[in-house]
Amino acid sequence: MGVENQFPIVQYVNEKGVLMHEDTQLDQSRLNEFYRKMLRARMMDKKCLNLQRQGRIGTYVQYEGQEAAQVGSALAVEEGDWMFPTYRDHAATMTFGHSLRYLFLYWKGRLEGSIPPEGKNIFPPAVPIASQLLHATGTAWAEKKKNSDRVSIVYFGDGATSEGDFHEGLNFASVFNTPVVFLNQNNGFAISVPMEKQMKSKTIAQKGLAYDIPSLRVDGNDIVAVYYETKKAVARARNGEGPTLIEAVTWRYGAHTTADDPSKYRDQQESEFRRETTDPLLRVERLLKNQGWWNDEEKGKMEEEITKEINHALKEAEDFKVADIDQLFDHVFAEPTWTIKEQRDQHKRMSKEVSQ
Repeated sequence: MGVENQFPIVQYVNEKGVLMHEDTQLDQSRLNEFYRKMLRARMMDKKCLNLQRQGRIGTYVQYEGQEAAQVGSALAVEEGDWMFPTYRDHAATMTFGHSLRYLFLYWKGRLEGSIPPEGKNIFPPAVPIASQLLHATGTAWAEKKKNSDRVSIVYFGDGATSEGDFHEGLNFASVFNTPVVFLNQNNGFAISVPMEKQMKSKTIAQKGLAYDIPSLRVDGNDIVAVYYETKKAVARARNGEGPTLIEAVTWRYGAHTTADDPSKYRDQQESEFRRETTDPLLRVERLLKNQGWWNDEEKGKMEEEITKEINHALKEAEDFKVADIDQLFDHVFAEPTWTIKEQRDQHKRMSKEVSQ
């Protein structure tokens, strides 16, 4: 038996919007929530891309096409659980309750952009690849030692599974049976290297076998599959049954970042084809239509409300108080070294000379 057959891709709704399992419990309000959350995330992503092109934010990291993997999994965890995102997982964090204003501030390079709203256990986005898996595992272990029922969910790409931190995180989680869900978003390229050139493994899920961790593959463009399978993994973790590795097979339409040119390493026509076939929003739209629940007027109302929300958050971010330059020096070490003090003094002298 080939390993792909050992880890078949779980799908609840196919590309035509047809339910694959008759016993799947879905009502109109739940599907509308799925659609609205993904639409909100996509509109936010497009807004940030436009802002970067206008020079109003710095280099931006897109996630369009991965909304189902992020939104579906984020809806499966509860208030008080822990979320560990990468720099690409704003669809997950905004679904989990992060402030849009502060997400804009993050891309403006502001310290405040990494601070979640009060009571939201969202770690700052991890830029080093795979380091957040260790944070998630350690936090889950701490919660277990406190006898709480809180769970960690951690996001990472296919490239992260080639890092040592990935293997250390899974090994520790397995040995100590920590309540953590490892949510891999496999878009097939890990920046610019196709999966078959960075690993001999046919799947990401099979990597969990070495650590005796329950592992599965889901259609990462099927929000229903992502939601229900993540919910099962969260329930396992909360019940003391340990970690789960989920490989969400998906596709990102845009570049790795706005500083990247994906046409150098992949066929961009594939993205256009997928927009018409496997797109996560289109799939829910087709499902709603098949159920007789689609409403064009309601979609227009959603877009109008989301546009107002995003524009209001952007105005708040652009009206935010001017950053204190001392922040560059305050958080390098717990206690500033002489070198940091010297740099700060030098900067103050130079700033004074410029202002005179």
